[in-house]
Amino acid sequence: MAKRRVHEIAKAKGITSKELLAALHAAGIEAKAAQSNVEEADAERALSGAGESPKAAVVTEADTKPATTDSSSAEKTAAKASAGAGGKKMRRVVIDSQASRRDQLTKNQPPPRAPRRRGGRRRKPVLEEPVSEADKQPEVIPATKVNSGATVREVAELLGLSSAEVIKALMEQGEMATLTQTLTDESVMAIAKRFERDVEIVTAAEEEPDLPEYDDDDASLVDRPPVVTVMGHVDHGKTSLLDAIRQTDVVGGEAGGITQHIGAYQVRHDGHTITFLDTPGHEAFTAMRARGAGVTDVAVIVVAADDGVMPQTLEAVDHARAAEVPMLIAVNKVDKPDSDPSRVRNELAQRDLTPEDWGGDTVYVDVSAKTKEGLDNLLEMVLLVTELEELSANPDAPASGTVLESELDPGRGPLVGLLVERGTLRIGDAVVSGAQWGKVRAMLDHNGKRVEEATPGMPVEILGFDGVCEAGEPVRVVENERAARQAAAERSNRLKTEALARRQARKVTLEEVFEKAKQGELKELNIVLKSDVAGSLEALQDEIAKVPQEQVAVNVIHAQTGGINESDIMLASASDAIVIGFNVRPLAEAQRAAASEGVDVRTYTVIYKVTEELRAAMEGLLEPEEVEEVTGQAEVKELFKASKIGTIAGCEVTSGKATRGANVRLVREGTITWTGSLASLRRFKDDVNEVDEGMECGVVLEGFADVKVDDVLEFFEIKKIEKTLE
Repeated sequence: MAKRRVHEIAKAKGITSKELLAALHAAGIEAKAAQSNVEEADAERALSGAGESPKAAVVTEADTKPATTDSSSAEKTAAKASAGAGGKKMRRVVIDSQASRRDQLTKNQPPPRAPRRRGGRRRKPVLEEPVSEADKQPEVIPATKVNSGATVREVAELLGLSSAEVIKALMEQGEMATLTQTLTDESVMAIAKRFERDVEIVTAAEEEPDLPEYDDDDASLVDRPPVVTVMGHVDHGKTSLLDAIRQTDVVGGEAGGITQHIGAYQVRHDGHTITFLDTPGHEAFTAMRARGAGVTDVAVIVVAADDGVMPQTLEAVDHARAAEVPMLIAVNKVDKPDSDPSRVRNELAQRDLTPEDWGGDTVYVDVSAKTKEGLDNLLEMVLLVTELEELSANPDAPASGTVLESELDPGRGPLVGLLVERGTLRIGDAVVSGAQWGKVRAMLDHNGKRVEEATPGMPVEILGFDGVCEAGEPVRVVENERAARQAAAERSNRLKTEALARRQARKVTLEEVFEKAKQGELKELNIVLKSDVAGSLEALQDEIAKVPQEQVAVNVIHAQTGGINESDIMLASASDAIVIGFNVRPLAEAQRAAASEGVDVRTYTVIYKVTEELRAAMEGLLEPEEVEEVTGQAEVKELFKASKIGTIAGCEVTSGKATRGANVRLVREGTITWTGSLASLRRFKDDVNEVDEGMECGVVLEGFADVKVDDVLEFFEIKKIEKTLE
């Protein structure tokens, strides 16, 4: 239970602070003044324990005058109850305080009895029926939600504190802040802990979209095409299967045969239209597959008959289950000699996907994208499964849908691919999606043809947004451009404050600075990240986050879709960053700027190459580890004095070799007495560079003459070994 000030609780209860303080004192709860903080539960207990509001006055029988009939009858009823209970009329006295009133009631009441239950609920405890601590049910209060990037003023208001209290708490943590300054999530949690409050940090990504709820009349609903998502492991033939259905060639345009963004297509079969979403199968695109499963009506899980169930296959199954959509298993590549469709059924049956012909409820279809075997059966099964769901939508409502993909086209600007889920989208509509807004200037269907409107279940690409939308964001039509601009601005401000809080979180306190000064400078790899589409950009950021960062901190200082421009190069130069481009190339001016500024620009077309080279670059930033290697030992047998040289130790090399360039330490009775280097190493009268095991030599230590017989000289070298990430 959170603490609040006495005067705040009193105001909420409609009583004065003085009356509440009296009740608290009577209950044995310490509260010195109206500004004191008390637990709300304690205040509730004090007020309920008093039996009546502190404002109520208990008067004597002499002072009471029967002003009304109701009060007279109430007195008669009380007298009868008293006579029935004890045979004597209860004497009424004046009670001037809560404490004396409690004593008086306790004295005149029978012994406490056990609490009783009525209707499954515990009775509210009163003075006559005290409840033990074990029987009390603590009230559960939900945590206070605080937006990530909230300012000092907002945090104070949400936690019921004054701004001065929050600023003082921050100063105690070594942080200076103003009322309008955004706070990091760590600072907010520290303040909550300081004032014993329970808070929950809410990021923009976790917020539920503030969308209106629709309740369309059945008469306004019409059938819409089913939306089918094709998912599965990489290289199991998902896109090839769609190629066979659409009679087009999509695979030829993908790098390495790997689909790297969502494609949406419509096909006709037996008089029905079906919308297909092709999602990537590589593990880096988990989030993209999750979005695909989130907007679909049926999930087609493609499994290669010659490869069996793979990790991304199971992941796709989990996404479909999380989206609570029916699944249909397409066993592909059955034309291959080594194909084994029964193996796929056995492996998936162990995941509770039992085939229908085995007594289960999962539809399996054997297909071949190469020979087109089983394609008609697959489409028929898709229609059969979706027919049971009675898919419909209201086409006359304002349009709404979901962004499937977006990119920055060099000639046309932001190009947003979306799936219309409700209503009809038309040219000229004002639309908003997250922090972006616009007016629909043009629409293209899945064949690239211009269309004037898009009905429910139809995927289209639209032109007119002011920026690249986030994949997976909801899109909706609003009244006008002004409303769209305002909604996008509110979301944009929310994202900016959160980003500012994240940047501030990278700052360190004085204690951390001193700690890092003792441990050595923190190594950091800054990255400017550019990609062709938003989905790939998100996937790259997820992959980079998976690289171990305990020894090298990775900081993506800028991530955006579009080609690599001169601004990206200058930012990388100022931040000592490298530029990574995925499916994009640097512009001509960017290439010149990179050459003059010495910025490393790397471009890729396959995602796992990015993480491989990134790991290598990070390993190059690690400080080499210094390892000591003992090369030999020698024992002092005799000592010689030379006027010009000093003490000469006559030694015998007992192991390894004695080397002139090596470091040497003197060990006396197991204790290191001195560490340094050799001034001279001789064998007989000749200077030598090394002396092998079993041979004798003369040694002069640099700056140390206190050598004794039986001392051990240990020769060692310091080698630097390059570190690698775990």
